[in-house]
Amino acid sequence: MRLYVTALKPTDSVTDGFLPAARALGCEITLLTDRPERHGQAAETPGTEVLDCDVRDPRAVIDTIAHHHRPDAIFTNSDHIQAETALAAAYFGLPGKDWRACASAKNKALARRALAEAGVERVRSVRLAPGQAADPAAVPLPAVVKPREGVASEDVVLVRDAAELAHAVREIGARRPGEALVVEEYLEGPLRTLETLGDGRTTRVLGGFATTLGPLPHFVEERLDWRPGPREGEEHVLSALKALGVGFGACHTEYALTAAGPRIIEINYRVIGDHCDFLLADLLGVPLFEWILRVHLGEPLAVAEPEPAPAYATALSVVAERSGTITAAPPPVTPEPGEAVRLWHRPLRAVGERVEVGHTNRDYLGILRAIGPGPAAVDAALEAFRAAHPWTIAGAERPAEAAP
Repeated sequence: MRLYVTALKPTDSVTDGFLPAARALGCEITLLTDRPERHGQAAETPGTEVLDCDVRDPRAVIDTIAHHHRPDAIFTNSDHIQAETALAAAYFGLPGKDWRACASAKNKALARRALAEAGVERVRSVRLAPGQAADPAAVPLPAVVKPREGVASEDVVLVRDAAELAHAVREIGARRPGEALVVEEYLEGPLRTLETLGDGRTTRVLGGFATTLGPLPHFVEERLDWRPGPREGEEHVLSALKALGVGFGACHTEYALTAAGPRIIEINYRVIGDHCDFLLADLLGVPLFEWILRVHLGEPLAVAEPEPAPAYATALSVVAERSGTITAAPPPVTPEPGEAVRLWHRPLRAVGERVEVGHTNRDYLGILRAIGPGPAAVDAALEAFRAAHPWTIAGAERPAEAAP
């Protein structure tokens, strides 16, 4: 079987998750990317070749594949090229996502419109064309300003009055010339995620997490805690996914439990990131990456949903609190056999690197994930590791901290 994977920059999810899973399934792999020089690790994976291709252009993807090996599946885990990859899969008559669903999920203004038209929910929201000023009367304040197709909490900010709104739109617009923005009412309430996997006919719920953010007005995700079912708001999310036509492959949906009921924050039509995909696989004890690829290879989902995990799990992001040069960093860690709490540490930065705090998920220094018998045991293991292995940044008054 020949699997084509489209990618932009390298990610752990692809390099350490999907590529080994594809090999385990017996696939020959062709990775198409516009940055082949950065995918050296993938190129060293047995049975994997890396080709230069403008993966943002579906015509280029189709042409490259048509003049190479016959495809059995075309897949991407990138936020940015889901629609393009879906179009290529459709051209070759392969299983894949509906490109319209990909476009609607990625485009926050289209998603809001589709959910309102379907009667699922109404969130006050306006789309601003590049360079367009915001009308303070168009949405209730406080409001959230964000790029229409942004990721990783970049340039997402809470504004409380007309002056802050105008300033945010002006500043974000200057950093993102030519990009549209969205201004929408602030959805206040506990934050949750729902992780799903579908084969185009059946959608299975894999689980969900409670999300802890850093301090407002920014929206940096600092901690995710496993939430066993039943999960409040789950049916609402499934209705929203159905309305958008999202039901093939993995999907990571973020939502808020507001006083008016559950409300969608955003729909990411790919597996959850920031190593929570690895956490979910280990927690459930299932080959998650293989499950996702099997769907793209045309296999139906297993009949039964995964059994509820008997353990507790947390993903904790160590966030740089100030800019500077990293002078000490913990090593990578994997669990030892027989440990009551299984703990992993994945450093994302290295000693000597310069960190510029931008109040986004790009501020992560490393990610800790832990699985144990309960919250107390998991928290104790995380705190012990942090105490023994601090990150330090030159000029900082104290080590970089993770969320409590």
